[in-house]
Amino acid sequence: EFFKVGHRIKKTGHLPIGRAGLILKGMNATRLDGHGVIKTCPTCGQMNRVSFGHLGSATRCGRCKTELPGLDSPIDIDDEAAFESLLESSPLPVLVDFWADWCGPCKMMAPEVSRVASRSGGKFVVAKMNTEGLPLLAQRFNIHALPSLLVFSGGTERGRTEGARPAAEIQRFVERSIRPM
Repeated sequence: EFFKVGHRIKKTGHLPIGRAGLILKGMNATRLDGHGVIKTCPTCGQMNRVSFGHLGSATRCGRCKTELPGLDSPIDIDDEAAFESLLESSPLPVLVDFWADWCGPCKMMAPEVSRVASRSGGKFVVAKMNTEGLPLLAQRFNIHALPSLLVFSGGTERGRTEGARPAAEIQRFVERSIRPM
C-alpha cells in the first residue's frame, strides 16, 4: 500500500488504484489519481505526487532531488471523476483522444497521438479515452465519430476535430485551439 507523505508517496506494499486512480502508460512510470499525477523518479524509484495545479512546472524528487521528467506519453483515462479533476485543475491545456478498440482509424492514429505527447514539451497534456469504457462521458461530450480529438483549457472545450490525422496535423490543431483569442 502507498500513503501520502507531504507531496511524496511512500511504498508500503501494493498500490490501490481505487475509484479515482488511473494509470498513465509510458516510460516515465506515471499514474494519475483524483488529486494529481504520481511520477516515479527515474533515478531512485521514489513516487512523487505532482498536484494538477503544478503540471507543467519543474518538479524534483522528494528523496534524491532529481528533476522529474515531464508528461511524455498519453494518459489512459478510465475514471470520470479523475478526468473531471484533470480538466478543472490543470493549468495546461488537455488534448483528449476519444477512441474505441474496434476502430481501425483509431488504432492507426494511436502512434501519432503518442508522438504528439512525446513532443509536447510540457505545453499541454495528452489523454486517451476509450469510449467503450466510459460511454456516458463520450455521450456527454457528443462524440459521434471516432477518432475524435478535443482540446480543453481551463475546463472549457476549445477545439474539436474528427478523423485520423498525422502527428504534425494534430500538433497544429492543438496550437490553433489554445491560441489566445
